[in-house]
Amino acid sequence: MIGAMVLAGPAAAAPPTIAIFPFSLDNTSPLPSSQAELARTAHMSVQMAELLRKSGDFTPISTKPVDAQLQAMPDLRQCNGCELPLAKKLGARYAAYGWVQKVSDLILNINVVIVSVKTGKMVDGGSVDIRGNTDASWSHGMQFLVQEHVLPRNPHAS
Repeated sequence: MIGAMVLAGPAAAAPPTIAIFPFSLDNTSPLPSSQAELARTAHMSVQMAELLRKSGDFTPISTKPVDAQLQAMPDLRQCNGCELPLAKKLGARYAAYGWVQKVSDLILNINVVIVSVKTGKMVDGGSVDIRGNTDASWSHGMQFLVQEHVLPRNPHAS
């Protein structure tokens, strides 16, 4: 019996790491935020991490080691890069944060920003409007945002 030799080519580079920080809810509607909306908001970063992991384009890393620091910080949208030291501490190449703006129970939008930890510059992001304030509409909105805005731009290719 003749054995076969398999030669491996260059190892594929591991996908870059990304720290996806918890999303926030920006309720600009006249109605108070519901428990369901707060739960959906908390799930946004989890869903985004799952979608990016499944794509194979990123390796999401846990932000739990910096949870205490996050609790003491202002909203990441308003802190002018305060997420960068935390992402660097976690060993991430990219930092992502996002928010859901509730205009009304019918009109909402999901927003995400991806920043290079090395340069501090925004490398990607996007926003999608959704209609309907349900688990399904929020989930579909996040899927669309990742598939149509984040992954096609492939920020780590450059």
